[in-house]
Amino acid sequence: MTIFYRRLPAFDYLRPRTLDDAIAAISESEPVRNQVFSGGTDLFPKLKSRAIKAPPSVIDLKGIAGLDYVAYSPTQGLRLGANAIIREVAKADCVQTGYAALAQGASLIASNQLQHRGTIVGNICNAVPSADSAPALLVHRAEVVCVGPMGERVIPVSDFFVTAGVTVLESREIVREIRIPPPMPGECSAYLKLAARGRMDIAVVGVAVSLVIEDGVIRQAAIGLGSAAPIPVRAMLAEQALLDQRISPELIARAAALARDHSNTRSSHRASASYRKEMIGVLTRRALMQLAMPSKV
Repeated sequence: MTIFYRRLPAFDYLRPRTLDDAIAAISESEPVRNQVFSGGTDLFPKLKSRAIKAPPSVIDLKGIAGLDYVAYSPTQGLRLGANAIIREVAKADCVQTGYAALAQGASLIASNQLQHRGTIVGNICNAVPSADSAPALLVHRAEVVCVGPMGERVIPVSDFFVTAGVTVLESREIVREIRIPPPMPGECSAYLKLAARGRMDIAVVGVAVSLVIEDGVIRQAAIGLGSAAPIPVRAMLAEQALLDQRISPELIARAAALARDHSNTRSSHRASASYRKEMIGVLTRRALMQLAMPSKV
């Protein structure tokens, strides 16, 4: 598919210094995602290709000081500010140590250039089902902190996505940060991505897994899927099949089959729905094996 890029359409460029000023500048006539940006790596290609209507103004959050943090506390967990770039998240010691699935997912988002410009908050606000950070945020039990004219609200990331391209953000509401609780004792996690050109391409499917294993028994399990439905989702039936069960190849195969069979994939120019479904099963099994039975991988 060929895309002919043209000049950017006409709009005003605003660079507010505070979140209050940014919120006040948002037009209620356009979706927030079409006017507010930090990295702009999704918004500006859409504007140039005329995939979306140009808003009256675009609002650059990069001018707001103090929103680029990647902060960790053993009691409060991880906090990612709206301007925290993907590369900093992927390379942060606290993320690699306690949130491996997120570190791996972030490291697989596009090129080095885009990782130094784009943000994790922007990656989920774009609300595409293939977002590499979304499955990891699901299994890490992340929350999204939103601010708007009515104040602040905290939304579990599992409730953040409505459908492809749409989130629960209300008119004139901005995501200020992502919060992730401290990892559970013994928690391990991983993210696997299938794409034609690796990190340089959008995920055909992506699978994140988080496990807590005690004496060979799975005590906690979370499986997050990308490109398995119109929104990133948890594979709840597969998770339930793992809980309080002793690890075995047969158990892992059964859970992977449940993740595969209960996915709601679609066909596109990248892959058929049936291929996506099969690959969800394959990647789920691989991720579970990598965490639960590394000697067998």
